Amino acid sequence: MRSAQGFNEESVISYCKTGSLKHQEMLYKHFYGYAMGVGLRYCFNRDDAMEAVNDAFIKVFKSIGSFSADKPFKPWLRSVIVNTAIDRRRKDMKLQLHTDLEQAAEISHTQSAIDNLKAQDIIKLMQQLPAVQATVFNLYEIDGYSHDEIGTMLGLSTSSSRVYLTRAKEKLRTLLNANNER
Repeated sequence: MRSAQGFNEESVISYCKTGSLKHQEMLYKHFYGYAMGVGLRYCFNRDDAMEAVNDAFIKVFKSIGSFSADKPFKPWLRSVIVNTAIDRRRKDMKLQLHTDLEQAAEISHTQSAIDNLKAQDIIKLMQQLPAVQATVFNLYEIDGYSHDEIGTMLGLSTSSSRVYLTRAKEKLRTLLNANNER
């Protein structure tokens, strides 16, 4: 794909496969903003997001030889960034006290203003969530993973993933209502 600035994605990726540092830098610079946007959803401060993005790009350049040119690059990059950020979060979550949620009741809810928020507003509110709730919310609501996939990624049961998502939504509603009352 050729963009308005003359960036030819296929050509740059092809040169990256040969180990061209110049083209790796071009690819990095071209997708950096996108990558940081994804990273910031999982790492709630800029430094951690930058580390996750840089680690993800290292993984991309190490495995770019196996990247198939007949598939779009951006979704592949996103999955590498998400998995890298999740790996970092998983390490952080191991340090937190986990409560077994198997017997926890799922909180029901009706559709409200939270469902109509802009992504930027949600990200600001999500920074106030516990790490596991924010991660499950991101994976399910924003990136479209199933609860089974989330459970596998985070080492949770499917029902725990559902409970964390429900609690995240309830907490976001509470935070939204508190912000609206100001």
